[in-house]
Amino acid sequence: MKKCCSPGHPHCTLWVMPGESACASGHAQTPPAPSSFDLINALRRDRPAPVAAAVPVFARPHLHISGFDPRAAGGRQAIKIELRGMPPERDGALTMQLQSALIAHGAARHSIARGLHGGWRPFYIEFSSRGHEHGQYQVEIEVLRQRDGAICQKWVCTLVLLVPRPDASLTEIHQTFLATHKNVRVMADDASIARIKAPGGGRLDLDVNARNASIAQVDLHGGGGHAETGFSTIAWDEDLLEIDVPAQHHPHPSQAACLVNAAPEAMAQRQVRLFALRECVIGRFEQVDPEADLLLTHFGNDGQDNGLTRRLSARHAIIRRGAGGFEIEDVSRYGILLDGSWPGKNKPVALRLGMRIEFSASIKGIVVMNVTALLPHGVILHRVDQGQNAECFYLLEPERHPGFPLPAFAAAPRANVLPLLFHAQGGFWHLDPVTGRETPLGPGTPLERLAQVPRHNRFAQDPYPEAFIERTSGALALATA
Repeated sequence: MKKCCSPGHPHCTLWVMPGESACASGHAQTPPAPSSFDLINALRRDRPAPVAAAVPVFARPHLHISGFDPRAAGGRQAIKIELRGMPPERDGALTMQLQSALIAHGAARHSIARGLHGGWRPFYIEFSSRGHEHGQYQVEIEVLRQRDGAICQKWVCTLVLLVPRPDASLTEIHQTFLATHKNVRVMADDASIARIKAPGGGRLDLDVNARNASIAQVDLHGGGGHAETGFSTIAWDEDLLEIDVPAQHHPHPSQAACLVNAAPEAMAQRQVRLFALRECVIGRFEQVDPEADLLLTHFGNDGQDNGLTRRLSARHAIIRRGAGGFEIEDVSRYGILLDGSWPGKNKPVALRLGMRIEFSASIKGIVVMNVTALLPHGVILHRVDQGQNAECFYLLEPERHPGFPLPAFAAAPRANVLPLLFHAQGGFWHLDPVTGRETPLGPGTPLERLAQVPRHNRFAQDPYPEAFIERTSGALALATA
């Protein structure tokens, strides 16, 4: 009999009978190498020497965690995490999401890059146990593979980290950790046990290491004298379990929507209008059958002024993503002014941060807007006329994720205080710029819990909910009459 020799399960200790192709746990065994007798017989018979059959090695996806030291000064920790055994596909990005009470803000997100030779680059997770009660804390980990903006594969695992008592000794800490992690590697080698006993007296300097699923046991009882021990940091493997990824759909799909603030503060807008279109047509506000997507109206001293609004074209301009970024094109009768100059009709011009857009060129001051943010996936426009407190606009590229960590982008202070939004899976999402947490937006979403979303906000699935209310009340009045 011999022990299990499956290359994919190096720590299996089951015995295998001669001739068996697998152990009791089902681990495939590597056929033995040909003996010298087999080689000599092959030469005598002029036959090729037998070669051990190649057994495919099925690497198991797992995380290798190292550098954990419960005794870290001040509770600050930096754990190294290596991704090993993943499928060999090279396409698609890998993202790791972590949730734990030990991590700042409760969650963290990392993008995992593949090296030149195919391996995954290790990364570090920083956290602190200061101020936390002693005990075990879970770290929930998800590894996601994305393709074309959608999650196509998902692996999960859970780490358990120990926060010791402030007065706990080194031995107590490691004994507790060994009792809770059966596959700890705290250097005895290759799944062995090192026992050290010191029945005599005198001074002892011991450096104990345990590696590769080994256990080191130190017994100093009865030794007397002074003993100094040094323990290495702890390292172990956690298997990743792949789970099924169901078809993902946004709970409230929409190409245009609005965030309505019932009690806007100073410099805040009552409506933040959201659009996710390949081409966003800007035009005159119409109650019935408007020809544009983004509808503009003039604001005077007494509110909306429909008189000057009629001097806007039904299709006045178009904003789209071009080869060099987002651009605007004049398609109107009355023209537009970009930083005071008319660009010409049907001539796209690239948008830049701070650009002043005036509708129209013939009559000034009907609608004036500024480009306040050029995002990787969209544009933010603010009105700088008398309607500046009424509305602002997100023009987002549909089905486009901005990425996390966020790439650098240009934004004015007015846009920096707005929430980070994007469009995916048919609907609008909120992205937390610190943790990377994504939240689908819908009528039932608790917006007050989301980063950079002011209080008293609600989500409306119509970009102009105030006009929808007017149309509904008008229809009811006609029906009653």
